[in-house]
Amino acid sequence: MKNKDFDAVKMMREIRDHLSEKFSKMTFEEQKKYIKENLN
Repeated sequence: MKNKDFDAVKMMREIRDHLSEKFSKMTFEEQKKYIKENLN
């Protein structure tokens, strides 16, 4: 088995968990605004 320096699955899960926490405190409109502003 190859030794990995970067774990993409772990990173994706951390980002998803962070956004889930953040979005749980926002309304749907606030979520849309956040995504639109941070997508670029």
